[in-house]
Amino acid sequence: MDLNNIKDPSVVKNLTDEEMRNLAQDVRNFLINNLSETGGHLGANLGVVELTLALHRTFDSPNDRFLFDVGHQSYVHKILTGRGGQFDTLRKYQGLCGFPKRNESEHDVWETGHSSTSLSAAMGMAIARDLKNESHSVVPIIGDGALTGGMALEALNHIGHEKKNITVILNDNEMSIAKNVGALHSALARMRSAGKYNRVKDDFEWLLKKIPAIGGRVASTAERLKDSMKYFVVPGMFFEELGFTYYGPVDGHDFEDLQGNLDYARKTEGPVIVHVMTQKGKGYQPAESDVKDKWHGVGPYKIDSGEKIKPADAPPAWSEVISEALREEAREDERIVAVTPAMILGSKLEKFGEEFPDRLYDVGIAEQHATTMSAGLATQGMRPFLAIYSTFLQRGYDQVIHDVARQNLNVIFGIDRAGLVGADGETHQGVFDIAFLRTVPNMSIMMPKDENEAKHMVHTAVKYEDGPIALRYPRGNALGVEVADKPETIDIGSWETLKPGKDAVILTFGTTIPLAIEAAETLQEQGVDVEVVNARFMKPMDEKMLHEIFERNIPVLTLEEAVVQGSFGSAVLEFQSDHGYYNRSLKRIGLPDRFVEHGDVKDLWKEVGLTRENVVDKVLKLLPQSEKRA
Repeated sequence: MDLNNIKDPSVVKNLTDEEMRNLAQDVRNFLINNLSETGGHLGANLGVVELTLALHRTFDSPNDRFLFDVGHQSYVHKILTGRGGQFDTLRKYQGLCGFPKRNESEHDVWETGHSSTSLSAAMGMAIARDLKNESHSVVPIIGDGALTGGMALEALNHIGHEKKNITVILNDNEMSIAKNVGALHSALARMRSAGKYNRVKDDFEWLLKKIPAIGGRVASTAERLKDSMKYFVVPGMFFEELGFTYYGPVDGHDFEDLQGNLDYARKTEGPVIVHVMTQKGKGYQPAESDVKDKWHGVGPYKIDSGEKIKPADAPPAWSEVISEALREEAREDERIVAVTPAMILGSKLEKFGEEFPDRLYDVGIAEQHATTMSAGLATQGMRPFLAIYSTFLQRGYDQVIHDVARQNLNVIFGIDRAGLVGADGETHQGVFDIAFLRTVPNMSIMMPKDENEAKHMVHTAVKYEDGPIALRYPRGNALGVEVADKPETIDIGSWETLKPGKDAVILTFGTTIPLAIEAAETLQEQGVDVEVVNARFMKPMDEKMLHEIFERNIPVLTLEEAVVQGSFGSAVLEFQSDHGYYNRSLKRIGLPDRFVEHGDVKDLWKEVGLTRENVVDKVLKLLPQSEKRA
């Protein structure tokens, strides 16, 4: 079947199981071939091919609502809903989004890039359906990893209580991004090994009916006996105790098994859990055999060998730079404990865990718990390092304020993926953390210009005794500079001048320092001498240097890869106002007041004005007319 020409899911409605199997193979080949060029979330999508096809055969999208939790497993859904012909643009600038996108298709009813949200959204949609006297199905598809998130458990509790008609598809592949952890994961494992609960229950009911009538006692106790079977067949029966009807486990790659259980679930009143077993990476050997889940999200690769296509001799990733520096510190300081919410691989903590297995804790997809657990560690004199993506720290914001900063605890926040991350788009852009952390009392925030300074900042954070401190670092590779053998402590709040100048000053840090240097060099050619300052601490700022700059009465430009509202530039503007430097020229460059979509970071920088031309233009406009050069 030509997948580029599929217009809507009706194509699967009347297919036989054999035709569905052939289509599944076509879909797998399509994904393997296309993602070898564009990159994307391969493993998750290969695992849900049959499941997605069966869902679209059973239900009627968009009338029935499909909510893909996290959304990185929605590629098959996109193909069946008429977007196969756009896959050459997947995750590219102004191309097909790698997650569900409401403005892409009427079949995408819920947007998500963070896990554990689908059940709460589904509950809202079910309530709205019932209030409007409508009758469509609401079908959230959630992974076993996402189910460990607190928000998902809150929603399960509420759905079970309200008895709403919601069909929850539990896609159980024993993985999220990495191997799942926790007691709930273990409970699911027991369910997997227990076999088909409903099939056994139905067989038991059939046997009861075969017993000759021997009085009222059998009849009156049969239903209780039947219900009590679940305690023997599926240990705990967690979901049924919450008020759900449980079907499964179901073979997620067997159309007959899928179809029978989905049909049964669709007709069942009240909330239903269909527990579907799938294999992540199904149908592509390198992804199937990937125990560390390096095929979750991939760049381009060679199909035959599975070899990843990467630039030769690239510098180490920023995450690796930070984790290696932390590992060195941990050898000298037994108080250091690394904590991460399901991101051991993403934050490059594997080697730390190998060397210090008792000092690395993966808490699963539980950012709030990770933050408060780190606070608990700090109360006992430990030095917790919470490795967490900027976009995921948003979920722990209350805990940052209430549990960490309010108690002024020595928690180190390793804020990974700070800045624009590119292909993952709006849900993953790490551009808000400066703004939402800067207003928190007791919090310090810093960002290195290169890996050498990063090593010093890790050491500085470990030695810091005056409260929480955040160390931001971007996605991608570092610069490749030489790193000192011995780390040094940096004075908290201190800045450094990278290039002196007398006509204007650019205050910047981290990823935008090279841009500032380039702009200053261009301005130098035009006769404008611009100073560039590495404002490596966003909080506290170097107030002594700021006073000196404003007293020189020269224009100031702040430059940052973060939202312009409330971030570093706003802090400088507040300083200017608070200290009465009213007649000084100041301009801020940062991200505009909107969400930035997916694409190559270079294209996104151009879109939002992080360009040499824009920086040069803004500096020239700040200069008094008499100082501008031809």
